[in-house]
Parts: sequence; C-alpha cells; structure tokens
Amino acid sequence: MQKTNANKKIKSVFRFIVLLICLISVCGIPAAAFSTYTTYIYTYGDEDRNGHYPVESPDAYVPENVIDSKYINDITQEKDLVDNFLGFNEDGGVLKLDGPQDLFIDDDGYLYLADQKNSRIVILNEDYSGKIILTSFINMWGVPDGLAEPKGVCATSDAIFVDDTEKNRIVVLSKGTTLKDNGEPYQFGEHIRIIEQPSSDVFPEGAVYKPIALVVDSAGRLYVVSSTTNQGIISMTPDGEFLGFVGAQKSVANPFMIFWRNFQTREQRQQSLRNVPTEYNNIAIDSEGFVYVTTSSIPEGSQLSAMFDKGSEYHPVKRLNPQGADVMRRSGFTSPDGEIYAMAGFGGGARRGASRIIDVAIGPEGTWSIIDEARQKVFTYDEDGRLLYIFGDEGMYFGNIQSVQAVAYQGSKMLLLDKTASSFTVYKRTIYGDVIVAALANQRNRNYDRAVESWKDILRRNNNSDLAYIGIGKSLYRDGEYEAAMRQFRFAMDTTSYSQSFKMYRKAWIENNVIVIPIFLIIFFTGVSMFMKHANKVNQRDMIRHGRKLKLGSQMLYGIYIIFHPFDGFWDMKQEKRGSVLAATIYLLLACAVYIYKAIGEAFIVNPEGVYNNFIAESISIIVPVTLGVIANWCLTTLFDGEGSMKDIYMVVCYSLIPIIPIVLFSTLATHIITKEEVAIINMVGTIMFVWVGALIFFGTMVIHDYSLGKNVITVIGSFVGMAFIMFVTMLFSGLLWRMIAFIQNIYVEVSYRL
Repeated sequence: MQKTNANKKIKSVFRFIVLLICLISVCGIPAAAFSTYTTYIYTYGDEDRNGHYPVESPDAYVPENVIDSKYINDITQEKDLVDNFLGFNEDGGVLKLDGPQDLFIDDDGYLYLADQKNSRIVILNEDYSGKIILTSFINMWGVPDGLAEPKGVCATSDAIFVDDTEKNRIVVLSKGTTLKDNGEPYQFGEHIRIIEQPSSDVFPEGAVYKPIALVVDSAGRLYVVSSTTNQGIISMTPDGEFLGFVGAQKSVANPFMIFWRNFQTREQRQQSLRNVPTEYNNIAIDSEGFVYVTTSSIPEGSQLSAMFDKGSEYHPVKRLNPQGADVMRRSGFTSPDGEIYAMAGFGGGARRGASRIIDVAIGPEGTWSIIDEARQKVFTYDEDGRLLYIFGDEGMYFGNIQSVQAVAYQGSKMLLLDKTASSFTVYKRTIYGDVIVAALANQRNRNYDRAVESWKDILRRNNNSDLAYIGIGKSLYRDGEYEAAMRQFRFAMDTTSYSQSFKMYRKAWIENNVIVIPIFLIIFFTGVSMFMKHANKVNQRDMIRHGRKLKLGSQMLYGIYIIFHPFDGFWDMKQEKRGSVLAATIYLLLACAVYIYKAIGEAFIVNPEGVYNNFIAESISIIVPVTLGVIANWCLTTLFDGEGSMKDIYMVVCYSLIPIIPIVLFSTLATHIITKEEVAIINMVGTIMFVWVGALIFFGTMVIHDYSLGKNVITVIGSFVGMAFIMFVTMLFSGLLWRMIAFIQNIYVEVSYRL
C-alpha cells in the first residue's frame, strides 16, 4: 500500500514537471526579455531633495543578437552558399574581424565595418549576410592600390568614402549607381577617386593629416575629422578642395603655465608647449545638415563644470551649423554631456570621472545617441537635449560590451560596435521605446492630442519621466490651460516652460482683475508715504529733545533717517545718543528673519530645487560676519586713534543693515509675480542693496572714528584682513581643543579598562 502511494506521488511530480515545461514552451519567454544592464534616467531631488540622482527606467532597448565573424560567415553561407565570406588568414583559418573601428549604415540598408587591423571595409546586407569586402583596387593611374588600416567609413546614395588613415587620404569608391566618363557604369566597390591632404596655407608647417571620420552633406561637401588637426573640422568640396575649418574647439588654458611664461625667456617660451585647442574624434550629420561632433580630450574638470554651465565652451558634444557655431539645444537639467553622477555608484557604475564620448549617432524623430567609452553606456537625448534614457554596461554577458567603439541606428534597432570582441550587438527597441518615439513624432507633426496620450502612456510605465510631464504641459499650454501646464512643468523642474506658462497666466489674471492692481498700488504707496511722514515727524521731534532719553520706537525710527543721511545720522547717533544697542540688535534680528524668509519663501522660478539652509545656518550667515567685522574693526582702529568704541561700531553695522529688511522682503515676494526673464531685475536690486549697505558701513565707520577718506579705506581693508585672521585663529584653536578633548577621552577610556 505504501509503495502504491509513493508511485502516485512520483507520477504527480513528474506530471507537474512536464506541465511546467510545456507552459514555458508555449509562453516562449525569449532570452532578450531579460537585460544584463540597468536602464535609467536622472531626476532631481532625492529623499532629502539634494541634487540629481538616477532612477530605474523601463528598458528602451534590449539585446537581440551578437553579430561576430562566425555569424557573418554562417548566414552568408546559408543564404549565398559562400563557404568563407571573410576570407582566409595566413594559416588557412578564417580571417576574422580584428579591432573594427567604425560602423555605418546607409539609406539602402547596407552596413559598413571599418576592419582596421585587416585593412579592409566589410560591407554587409541588411540581414548581416556578406555583400562585398573592399581591400584593394586599381587607382586612377591604373596602379594596384589598397587600403591601410582605415578607421572610418560613410556612404551616400552613389559613393563610399573611406578614411584611409595610415595613407593620409580619403578613398572614394562606387556603389554601382554612377557612370564613368566613357558612359560605362561603375561596379560596386570600384575606385572613383582619391582625395589627398588638402593644400592650404592655413595648415601648420609639417602638420600630419590623419582622417579618422567624415560625413557628406546634401551638397556633396565633405566634413573630415583628422586626429592630428586641432583647428576644427576640415571642410572640403567633393573634389577635395579645401574650404576652411569649421567649429574650432576653444583652447583649454593652464593657469600655472600662463603665470610661469611671464618668467621665461623668449627661447624657453618657444620651446614650451603651446596652449592648443583640443581635437574632435567623431562626427555625424542629421537630415537638416547640422553636424554633430564629439571629443574626449577636454580636461575632466572643465567638462564636469560645463555640464552645469550650459553656456560653456567645453562640451564633449556639439551641434554645428554651416558657419561652425554651436547651436546645440541644452534644455534639460544639465547639458547632454554623458554621465551626470560622475562618482562611483548606481549611475556612474564602477567608473569615476567625466564621460569619454567617442561617437554620436542620429536617431528617429530628432533623437540622438552618444556612447561613453569609460562606462560602455549609451546616452540618448531628444532634439532639445533632454535625457530620454541611459543603458548598457561593461561585461561579457549577452547585451554587455567590453569596449564600445561606435554606435549606429538601423531602423528601430541600435547597433553597438565592440572593438575588443570584434563584433557588434544588435538591440531591438521595446514597446516603451516605441511609445517614446511615437510621442516625439506626434509632437513634431503637431498631432498634440495623440502626443498627450503617448506621454500619459509613458507616465504609466515610468512616472519619473520628466519629458512626459513636459510633453503634457506643452499640450495644456497650447490649449490655454496655463495653470495646469505650470503644474506639469513644475513636476519636470522645467523653469523655462514654467515661466512661459506663468507669463500667459499672469496676463490673463491681469485682464480679469484690471481694477485690482491700481487699487493695490495706491494703497501700498499711500501706506509707505504715511509711514515715511510719521518717521520724519518723530525724528524732527526728537531732534528738538536734545539730551533726553529716547524711547525704543524713536530709536528704531531714527534708522530711517540714517540710511538717507548717513553723515549727519551717524554723527548724531554717537554724539546725541539717538540710537541704542537694543534697537541695533532688533535690526540685526530682522535682517536674519528676512533672510530666513527668503530661503523658504522664494518662488519656484528662482529656486526650483527648493533647497535652502536651515534657520540656524541662515542666521549665522548674518551674525558671524557682523561679529567678526565689529571685532576686527575695533581691534584695528584702537591702534590707529579711532574715536569709536566697540558699541559704536556695532550700532553702525547693525543700523546699516536696515535696507536689507524691506528690499529682501519685497524681492522675495516679487519672485512670485515675475517671469524667468525678469529675474535679472531682482538681481540688480540686490546688487544695489549690497552697495547701499556697504556705503553706509563705510561712511558710518569714517564718521564715528573721525577718519579721513584715505585712512578709512586702509582701515576697512585691514578689517577684512583681520576678519580672515580671526577665523583662522578660531579654526586653529577649535582643532586643538577637539584634539585635547579626544586625548582626555582616550586617557579616560584607557584608565577605565585598566581599573
């Protein structure tokens, strides 16, 4: 009986296993559904609302296949019955791809590989079967010729252009669609012409021409990247006539060398290294004729700074117009320069430092992608420079890249060339990637209703997509729903679009409340006028009551007189005792209060991140400079016959802070009613405020110490030096004190253990 039950259990388990295998077979889970890397984007503000941080995103591309030498030979044999398309090496084996340097796909679907170490161009069909290998040809003089370690290749509708790097030339071969001078058609791959180094007086004497990448525009002009040319992109006619340099990189200055050259002789300066621009390393061209160029030779510090300074010249990717000006749109959080989180971790992976951008490819609907040699990652952006997604990782698993060298689009697929593995990986676009492209296409074609549906679909899949919020916001803006659009732009931290929506919202509000504004202004200015008249009346009354002790209210109102009449005001404050330490302290605390309000009360358009110091830090930022300034000035003026006491100096400084109180308060309130373009007005008012405060402190100290103008200038400069010295001594003493405390604590612990 027990044996029978055991057999039943075994049969049940066996049936379950068979059923599971059948289910897996029916469902057909593909290997490509699982990626060996993390696709992610960046958003702003972590749990503590600090900085940019990476968040996972649905995969936009997943690996589909790895195309290596064996695959090419196998599919070519299966299709065309060719035993060994790639040819034989000296040992009789397959002449495999070896260190390919470039990958290009033309409009006819042909795929071109620059197989550098084998000195050939391998051309494949759309299904990656072999078409032809270009390695030798008969040149225009009827002499046998061949390629020598080509590093780049591109093709137009009728010609193939090869960067024959080691022979310092460009070789032009036919695609079989053009005719010779005698009317006979060229064969596919037949030599047409050779473009040698362009001759021009602009080239430095002894310069070496090493073409490594090129593109051809719709007019047939060539734009060539030479690895040894730092004047920019070389522009040539189809026949190789030099037209000029385009988009020269800005020189990266070394401050130490600039300083040191002042002490060098003429001979030493001639022998020293020149401060030359950095060179480009790759190039691409879009359908509108704009040229995208990349470089990896910008100093890391300059490149990282440029990521947050969109007006900088040190961007590793540029979009050049025909005049060579950079017209790249950089509308995202940061510039589209690769990895944002340059430290090790989730975003940066195991690598540190700035991205090393070595290639760029133009994708569908204005998108474009760059590859990071340091991290083996792909960064894809839209036409406005906003990040769409990042994917890829270093490794040897399916979908990983050992050493990425080139990127290219093949319809809805993306190809990444791995020079170490001598293969390229084909990535297919996912449903999520399709939705992104559809949203961008609808937006570019002004199908806004469809675009909104796509953006909403993206948010359902990835609620961290700032681009989706911006897309929805733009649609609401076009429909006149400005307040709703502002909410969407705020989610995406897009201050520019938010400002545009707010401008229209403000305009509509003013039109609907046109009577409110003049009433408010009348009330406001009437109130200010009445307050100033009252303050003037009190000050006039107190001037008559010479020698009497004034109430706190009178001492406070006297500050209004001081800020407009500093010479008389500070003189009377000292000689006639019209101010007080209590009133001065209240003004100091009010200055701290308005700065605290400024920190927490500024509008989104000025402080989109919402980052601010805590109340204590904001107060310290006012109190500490005031304290240091008072002590330093008193110490110095005591030695230089200054007549003012520490109390007088303290009162001068605190009363001089009065302009800060109304200006900071109203400037902070004004940030809620201005646009981004009008922020400059607030900044200008702030500058005037600091100049006003500085002038009050300067003239106030001059009056209470009874100094001449020149002597006061010297003491003010000395006061700044004294402040720095006091800070240094304080930090030194604090360090020694903490060490002493730690030493005593260690002795206590040691004695405790021994007892």
